[in-house]
Amino acid sequence: MATTSPEVVKTSPPQGALDRFFKITERGSTVGAEIRGGLVTFFAMSYIIVLNPIILGYVQDGTGQFLGGGDAPNLSMIAAATALVAGVLTIVMGVVANFPLALAAGLGLNAVVAFSIAVLPEMTWADAMGIVVLEGLIILALVLTGFREAVFKAVPAPLKTAISVGIGLFIAFLGLINSGFVRVGEATPVEMGVGGSLSGWPVLVFVVGLVVAIVLMVRKIKGAILIAILTSTVLAVIIEAIAKIGPQNTDGTNPTGWELNAPTIPDSIVSVPDFGLLGQFSLFGSFGKIGVVAVILLVFSILLADFFDTMGTMVAVGGEAGLLDEDGNPPKTKQILIVDSVAAAAGGAAGVSSNTSFVESSAGVGDGARTGLASVVTGIAFLLATFLSPLVDMVPSEAAAPALVVVGFLMVMQVTGIDWKNFEIAIPAFFTMIMMPFTYSITAGIGAGFIAFVVIKLAVGKIREIHPLMWVAGLLFLAYFTLGPIKDALGV
Repeated sequence: MATTSPEVVKTSPPQGALDRFFKITERGSTVGAEIRGGLVTFFAMSYIIVLNPIILGYVQDGTGQFLGGGDAPNLSMIAAATALVAGVLTIVMGVVANFPLALAAGLGLNAVVAFSIAVLPEMTWADAMGIVVLEGLIILALVLTGFREAVFKAVPAPLKTAISVGIGLFIAFLGLINSGFVRVGEATPVEMGVGGSLSGWPVLVFVVGLVVAIVLMVRKIKGAILIAILTSTVLAVIIEAIAKIGPQNTDGTNPTGWELNAPTIPDSIVSVPDFGLLGQFSLFGSFGKIGVVAVILLVFSILLADFFDTMGTMVAVGGEAGLLDEDGNPPKTKQILIVDSVAAAAGGAAGVSSNTSFVESSAGVGDGARTGLASVVTGIAFLLATFLSPLVDMVPSEAAAPALVVVGFLMVMQVTGIDWKNFEIAIPAFFTMIMMPFTYSITAGIGAGFIAFVVIKLAVGKIREIHPLMWVAGLLFLAYFTLGPIKDALGV
């Protein structure tokens, strides 16, 4: 598989136990590069500490209660648990799998839990999180039996490349959306800025950060992405202190404000976290509330997204880091999948929704990360964030977004690894790539590519080239894409 990473050169023998354990020199990296990459990944995905509480915290369950109990939102409790679980599981990923991949509460998955599960009649937040734990345990069993890894290895290498490229397009689009550079349009699905015009100081912060990142990267300055994030953050704090812009409001007012959090200097840098949300789940409580069939369908919908999202993410990160073998498989694939599966269950057990691998990890890889030490650094940063949340709030999404756009470009460069003259693989690859940003879903892109691959091979009479597990995956995705009609037919 073609990658965008520089050729690994062994410049010296391993230096010390840390180097040997994480294979830092062997992978052509340094301790400094790993620390820098780990911090970049943290800043690129730290928005989840703010966003996860917003998605989960304002929703009342089927009994009228907010997450954590009570009749009012408790965002600080959700933020503390979100950062804690992300920190612990990301460190575990680094130590067990030695892979530069970070984990946190999965976007999309948390929305499903909040708006499709917890709100069902008589359902409680504990019941909803119990469904997440069940999904995590099932997907862990699929890993331990070898099924999940076998499906991953059954995917043709060109399709794995397409997944990586599609994710590059997806995260670039994500960066443009998070910055406000691209928004939902009034007359079109999306548009540039507000009404087709770039306006507001936050967008300027993004543009400055993007220019800094690009210029430093072109000039081959180490730490280009981290420097860009820090520079943008300082600029954002100065602008907010002078202009008093404030965040965007949920009612649509102040559209040129900051996307999530206003970058202000905090009164104090330390806050005491409340971990009271941990353990608030009921493993089988949902069965008596909505019935066995409904529970099975909900578990299936979350499971399939978890199952394939991580596959795509680890291919994308591994490809950017130059860590994939000739078949497009990262080292220690099974360990990566085990940790990710445990994270899914752990997120539910901690009351913050399923945790999964974050594609923003590629931002750290783009700035030099090649080993699990970077994940350890990211994890420690998340743990510190439980106490230093005021400092984390200083970094607006507009300052972190340039990293996603730059890394998206680097990942798209892998598109040359696909034989575009061979329509039998080029068409499935094309659907894989375009469906990710167009549907805002990595899972949808993978599913579209898998189904197209099976259909085309079947149409040209090359059934023997379809791995049996690709048949299974294709049928599962077909069921996943038609889940609404299936539910209607079953009356659930």
